[in-house]
Amino acid sequence: MTRDRKRAAARAPATGGRRGRAPAGKPPAARRGFGRESSAARRRRAAEVFALLAQEHPDAMCALDHRDPYELAVATILSAQCTDERVNQVTPALFRRYPTVRDLAAARQEELEELVRPTGFFRNKAKSLLRMAAAVVERHGGRIPDTMEDLVALPGIGRKTANVILGVAFGKNEGVVVDTHVRRLARRLGFTRHDDPEKIEPDLMELFPQDTWTDLGHLLIFHGRRVCNARRPKCEACAAACLCPSSRV
Repeated sequence: MTRDRKRAAARAPATGGRRGRAPAGKPPAARRGFGRESSAARRRRAAEVFALLAQEHPDAMCALDHRDPYELAVATILSAQCTDERVNQVTPALFRRYPTVRDLAAARQEELEELVRPTGFFRNKAKSLLRMAAAVVERHGGRIPDTMEDLVALPGIGRKTANVILGVAFGKNEGVVVDTHVRRLARRLGFTRHDDPEKIEPDLMELFPQDTWTDLGHLLIFHGRRVCNARRPKCEACAAACLCPSSRV
């Protein structure tokens, strides 16, 4: 658990330690009328959910193997429509062949395509990697930039990828990563009514303290993978079920 996550968990109200059950004196989540809760009440509930998930998933972190911002940028681009596990199988050989941004910028398209083929959409991903690397060399002297403005200006890097790089590689909480898991959990937990990641992110940023934004993404992703999956959420095993308006327990 990171220092920021520990501080956030310590600030959260006590929950009584009940796993998947409503605290004494409170009716089940489905009958509690979360849709009518005030902004202040939603923030308090959000803090409780964060604390519970931090206790449940102390190992939550970026699952992409990397040693520096360059490797993280490459791995994050490759992770689109691909599992982190598969990306981690591909990147060791890729980084042996292209250990620096300058090496990648000088790569041959065909050779790069073969290396990233297992991640899917390999032609487009190879193009994005080459264009990203060339831009980093040309604009930033071969160093991955550490600002949102500079990152999103690079080919192949959108806000989600930039949030990953800034939060994980540089320790900067500039936003919340909204992937498919975060999107699903944010809606189920009643933290947003939106379906568009560009609208979900500001809703989450409004609810949670800035120093928790990176950890929040990790926690929701891990919880989405392990418990609150898309087809059959394990509400009975969810540490935050008592605080979830979509809970079936």
